[in-house]
Amino acid sequence: MPRRHLHTTGAAGTPLRAALDELRTALDVPGAFSAAVRAETGRAVRAPRPPDDGWRPDHDATAVELFTLAPPAAADLDRALRLARRPGGGFRVHYAIADVTAFVTPAGALDAEAHRRVQTLCFPDARVPLYPTVLSEDAASLLPDRTRPALLWQIDLDAEGRTVSTEVRRALVRSRARLDYADAQREIDAGTAPESLALLKEIGVLRERLERERGGVSLVVPEQEIVARPSRADSERPSEAADSVSGDSVSGVSYAVTYRAPLPVEGWNAQLSLLTGMAAAQLMLTAGTGILRTLPSAPGGEVGRLRRSAEALGIDWPHHVAYAETVRSLDPHNARHAAFLQECTALLRGAGYTVFTGGRIPRPAVHAAVAAPYTHCTAPLRRLVDRYAGEICLSAVAGQGPPEWVLAALDGLPKEMAEGAERADAVERECVDIVQTALLRDRVGEIFDGYVIDVREHDPAVGTVHLTDPAVIARIEGGTAPLPLGERLRVRLTRAGPGSAKALFAPA
Repeated sequence: MPRRHLHTTGAAGTPLRAALDELRTALDVPGAFSAAVRAETGRAVRAPRPPDDGWRPDHDATAVELFTLAPPAAADLDRALRLARRPGGGFRVHYAIADVTAFVTPAGALDAEAHRRVQTLCFPDARVPLYPTVLSEDAASLLPDRTRPALLWQIDLDAEGRTVSTEVRRALVRSRARLDYADAQREIDAGTAPESLALLKEIGVLRERLERERGGVSLVVPEQEIVARPSRADSERPSEAADSVSGDSVSGVSYAVTYRAPLPVEGWNAQLSLLTGMAAAQLMLTAGTGILRTLPSAPGGEVGRLRRSAEALGIDWPHHVAYAETVRSLDPHNARHAAFLQECTALLRGAGYTVFTGGRIPRPAVHAAVAAPYTHCTAPLRRLVDRYAGEICLSAVAGQGPPEWVLAALDGLPKEMAEGAERADAVERECVDIVQTALLRDRVGEIFDGYVIDVREHDPAVGTVHLTDPAVIARIEGGTAPLPLGERLRVRLTRAGPGSAKALFAPA
């Protein structure tokens, strides 16, 4: 499920980039891979695991004309697809997922490091990968015109987009084309897309309709881009050195934030990932062994807080209208709507992983946002659990039990993934704070319109304010009277600056 997408531009020496470097150190983010991991990865890249080690690509599917769809800069291509019509009606989805098991020896150095890292961490200016890039961005990546080991899913759908049958097997695949979202959207809109790409819209729209019917919701989370530029003061003093720092005061650079709204093709592509994750969950439930991605319904307090954020941003959310319907009504091209969609990701933070064995089906077994059983299985180059989910699904289709190395790790995966998610959440929270203080650093002392969305229970003069413009959420304190929860309030910015304290406001 989506996180906030933050991206920054600018030279390495800017205060924002320096603050992000300091954050990586403070959070003890994994650094370079050890010599042992690099050596083992090199051997695996040169010679993937032999068949007698329990790994065997039993099918040559290089004739299937797959394509990948990803951002232009992405090199860790986990998945490729081919879409076709079925004789007699309906659709056939071929969905290839990178086979990381081909390169990772259980209990080896690379495996141990993956269990330590758990997932790729995304900062606004860099990524900290789960696996060495020689593997994740080359040898295991489904790059075009390269034969690669994969888990090849074949999911047949009826004319309404409902799943009819599911198969998955190990295979060798060969992607034919690497498309980015913008090019794919242009081809689809112009009517020049080949059938396999054109069907992405038809199937995606059908799957979105089914999502609405079952009560699910997909967040179309815009990407925030933070652009460094000469500050207003320094643009009038060109002779002074840029990016100079003096205590908590930073001169030379100011920052602006923009939102990049996802294209419709990104949502249709995400629907196919959800389709595969739901199909995988059903295979696991039928087999009686698996690991599900589960999410309880959001507590009333979190929904109430989100409603106050909507009010702060001037978004109409009548009390009789469901959250999912409100989200679907938003336009991510609208800056206020984009900011609210960013806040909606908070409702996903109760998600976790649930293991079950011996046919003991967990209750509940549903992901509230998907409104169906669901598992993570489509991003094994970026998330540890997906490798294990893929192996369980292969075993389920073959009518066998999962490999011993999978069963041995299964019970520990929820805790490992929770710890990894906690670190990723900390990265996200701190990055948002850094970005917000960078955005506000030239405006200390200014008055803003805000909305009080939270108040500390035992100290009602301290709480959280959501500004109307810019769409910033920050702490408020310094007054003597209780803060008016759920009401508008004029506030003064008292502190801000990348690399120093977080933004802080006081009642004006």
